[in-house]
Amino acid sequence: MSDAQADSDAAFDDEFELEISSPADPLAGHPATAYFWGHVAGSGEVASDGIEVVTSDETSVQVLAAVAGGNLDRETATREYAHDASITRTEEEFTLSIPADEGTILGRDSVRSLPVDGRGNYRLGAFTDDDRELLRGLLEGCGTICFKSSSGTVGISFVHADRDLLALVRELIAECPVDAPVGELGDTSSGGYWFGVDDAAASAFGTWLYEDCEETGLFAPSRRRKLERSLEQATAIDD
Repeated sequence: MSDAQADSDAAFDDEFELEISSPADPLAGHPATAYFWGHVAGSGEVASDGIEVVTSDETSVQVLAAVAGGNLDRETATREYAHDASITRTEEEFTLSIPADEGTILGRDSVRSLPVDGRGNYRLGAFTDDDRELLRGLLEGCGTICFKSSSGTVGISFVHADRDLLALVRELIAECPVDAPVGELGDTSSGGYWFGVDDAAASAFGTWLYEDCEETGLFAPSRRRKLERSLEQATAIDD
């Protein structure tokens, strides 16, 4: 085992704790709960026996655990690209599992319940005052950031199997303080849906999304680095 891998394994530990400010009620409007439920909606699964959230960023899953508790696991997974099912990628994935018996988030018979209606649609209205953290969680859960070499611009898009969720994300972006027009919902080759932020607005939207994120710790460092690299490449083209 390499020293780097040993350091990573040491960091990925149930005793690892981050100083993340979050309310006692996980359904209360707050930046931390907005970020958490954005991730759950984007890359999670809610069932009667618990919640599972998957991310490729180790720090991010530690943040989610600091907000909501639960059990952490890691594995190497191979998945298809949403836009082209003929292409696969293999990467390390981290899963946060929160069993129903923990009660602080789950327990459908409790007054706290889940922000999900009877049809399985997320009710995220309590978190819209913290729209930046909610959108950041959604982007890290089901979004992509890239540099488009063909146009020399930053690309930001959202991909998900739930068309209604993406419609909600489009509404949230329309209401954010940055003017960021988005495209119409389209189909992916894997059977899901997607839309993109207009290239001309993607840089400003991405910059706003991660502005001052270190103050709360509610972000995935790998995703922010991808944004920064893409912005640098786009700036170099402009120069």
